Amino acid sequence: MRQNTEVVVTGVGAVTPLGPDVATTWSALMAGDSGIRQISMSSNGANSPVAAGVMAIEPAGRLTPVVSKRLDRSQQAAMVAAAEAWTDAGQPDVNGDRLVSSIGTGIGGVGSLLKENDVLRSAGARRVSPRTVPMLMPNAAAAAISIQYGARGGTYTPVSACSSGAEAIALGARLIRTGEADVVLAGGTEAAITPITVAGFVQARSLSNYAGDPANASRPFAVDRGGFVLGEGAGVVVLESAAHATARGARIRAVLAGAGVSADAHHMTAPAPDGRGQTAAMRNALRQAGLAPGAVGHINAHATGTVIGDISEARAIADVFGAGAVTTAPKASLGHLFGAAGAVEAILTVLSVELGVVPPTRNLAAAGLDPLMELDVATTRRDTRALSALSNSFGFGGQNVSLLFTAS
Repeated sequence: MRQNTEVVVTGVGAVTPLGPDVATTWSALMAGDSGIRQISMSSNGANSPVAAGVMAIEPAGRLTPVVSKRLDRSQQAAMVAAAEAWTDAGQPDVNGDRLVSSIGTGIGGVGSLLKENDVLRSAGARRVSPRTVPMLMPNAAAAAISIQYGARGGTYTPVSACSSGAEAIALGARLIRTGEADVVLAGGTEAAITPITVAGFVQARSLSNYAGDPANASRPFAVDRGGFVLGEGAGVVVLESAAHATARGARIRAVLAGAGVSADAHHMTAPAPDGRGQTAAMRNALRQAGLAPGAVGHINAHATGTVIGDISEARAIADVFGAGAVTTAPKASLGHLFGAAGAVEAILTVLSVELGVVPPTRNLAAAGLDPLMELDVATTRRDTRALSALSNSFGFGGQNVSLLFTAS
């Protein structure tokens, strides 16, 4: 059991509402842009406007027609992100028995499920696609990536709501540390902007109630925040043991020094009032990395923009890192990518550490920070010499994941 094996990030790939790849997404985030716009959601013949973070491209357009028609939109996005990450890593020469695919999702191929259910109701069972079940399976994205890259070491699919992508990365790191893999394609994907998911979140009073410009609808930590904005996309990283990466002369973007996982064991949608689970995840990541809280330059907060969720996380961050902890909240620009959020934001945190900057948080300067939050939220780009940063992902069901990255 090689528990102390160092895990490094050698490749990153993403498709998001801000851009078709990592470079474009990062540039737009640093510029303070928004990937959120108004779309029309149809239900029972009526159209309703909703703010949403739709992917900047149709992922099917980056795949061959033969491949794309066999995959749900969420799986297409994962394949696009994986291709960028694999190329960015230099297309590692690795024994397939030592290569793993670990791709999380919150809900899987819900778009395909709904589409084929409509076909069933309107045209009958004989018109339903024979690819329906593979396209709706939550594990299909991980399986498709495994097939594409010959990953025979295992195919894993964490399904833990908003923390799915981050948990897939934590799992990948664990497999490398225990000696079960040399390389892992890890991340998350989601494409669930559908009438049923939107209606469900509206009924739960989780979605943003902002009535102005949709670009300003996602308002993490703001005093007037009123819910999250649903987004879609995918993020994939290539994780390697440091020994494997060094042996092949790979560029190391960052070190995944710690991954903390915990559960609230409290409520299906609300965080524990005392923040115990969230603080445990952050402290577990620090402990695994062997770092004191003061060594962490900033925190990439989960910060979805909900009234209760943001204050709970702010208190947990202050409890671990002290009042005035430097924090950023990219969901203000991206929306909430649900099962992909933790993976995409892990990539943003990798770049933050690699480039020595803290990305700005939109939609906060005008309204102001909620006075109940003892945080120093960056509203403009900040240069930093800090060599580490932590990224939080907290999901429905009380599932908490914190990933701690350090400079290589």
